[in-house]
Amino acid sequence: MQGLDVKRARKILIIQLAVALITAAIATVFGLTAGLSALIGGAAVTLSNALFALLVFARYRAQEADRLMMRFYGAELIKLITIVVIFAMVFIWVKPLNLLALFGAFFLVQVLPPLLAHRAD
Repeated sequence: MQGLDVKRARKILIIQLAVALITAAIATVFGLTAGLSALIGGAAVTLSNALFALLVFARYRAQEADRLMMRFYGAELIKLITIVVIFAMVFIWVKPLNLLALFGAFFLVQVLPPLLAHRAD
């Protein structure tokens, strides 16, 4: 079972990376600031989800189901903190910034790949 879940997580991360790059390329049509902002938004989602997957799908024993549940909660908390830190750094250091491209790409990369991966199964 774990092998199937790891394959599905890897598939979603690959699709997220592809959607992030495509979104950034399309946003570049509206200017370099929009393209960079979209790339950052997509990368924030992809990196935080990759971190989540690494933490959740590390080796575990089936007898430790309660610890696995705590691992999920901990990984989700770390994922959210990672996103907050990335956005804080972006707001402090990246000027100029296109907020529509940043949050639009973030949303698109977060929502679209799981839908596509589910459909492909």
